[in-house]
Amino acid sequence: MKRKTVIALCMLSIAAAMGSYSSVMAEEKTSAEAAAESKEAIENELKDGIYTADFDTDSNMFHVNEAKDGKGILTVKDGEMTIHVSLVSKSIVNLFAGTAEDAQKEGAELLQPTTDEVTYSDGYKEEVYGFDIPVPALDQEFDVALLGKKGKWYDHKVSVSDPQPAENSEETEGFAEGKTPEELKFEDGDYTVEVALEGGSGKASVESPAEMKISDGKAVAVITWSSPNYDYMIVDGEKYEMMNTEGNSVFEIPVEAFDTALEVKADTVAMSEPHEIDYTLQFDSESVKKAE
Repeated sequence: MKRKTVIALCMLSIAAAMGSYSSVMAEEKTSAEAAAESKEAIENELKDGIYTADFDTDSNMFHVNEAKDGKGILTVKDGEMTIHVSLVSKSIVNLFAGTAEDAQKEGAELLQPTTDEVTYSDGYKEEVYGFDIPVPALDQEFDVALLGKKGKWYDHKVSVSDPQPAENSEETEGFAEGKTPEELKFEDGDYTVEVALEGGSGKASVESPAEMKISDGKAVAVITWSSPNYDYMIVDGEKYEMMNTEGNSVFEIPVEAFDTALEVKADTVAMSEPHEIDYTLQFDSESVKKAE
């Protein structure tokens, strides 16, 4: 009798534990499903385009410039999000999408600064550094590490929230989606076009105007660098090898859109080890002329 009672109590304990476990698993599944549904809803709602969004950090030393009212320019393209933020000075020389520890590992891709001009409420203008930061999700904290002028990395948490469709203004100039060669109705032929380069250390440049060929509504430009030390470029995930063997590096790359900053990478062999550097190229549609 005593043995039967013990067995019965054990069975009840196991049943209670299983019930509790099932409840926990059900709660976790419900939370996971809710998070997935929330993410899907955000992604479905936020179509490709340009937005303004709040950029919050965990530090009063690393934040958006006061002239920008705590906001950055959020670009959504093919489901990927990137926010451009103008900082308070040029004291932060690199960012990394991740932790400070990972930023110092071999092969880490550092975010390079752009030079932004900000205008304060009293009309004073100043040049500061800005960065294009990948955004993995909205309304959630994620890691961003920064490198100061003294060569030390610091960990920070940031978040992006409240995206609003951007109105055409000086704030969003240069972030527009641009126009394709087909939309601009360029005829097939040989042209020249003004091209502006940004990014890197600011020492490199490209020849402008550049040669450009349009065929079947597609544009290809010849990019000639101010240095012979670039051995390949990456445009929209495709790798383009150098065309020449002597003189400054020359490449033929596609021009997907005009009047907007196109992200490219260029690999330099000028350093102790080859290193890919992030740049943007902007082609001015109003400058397009038939080649002589």
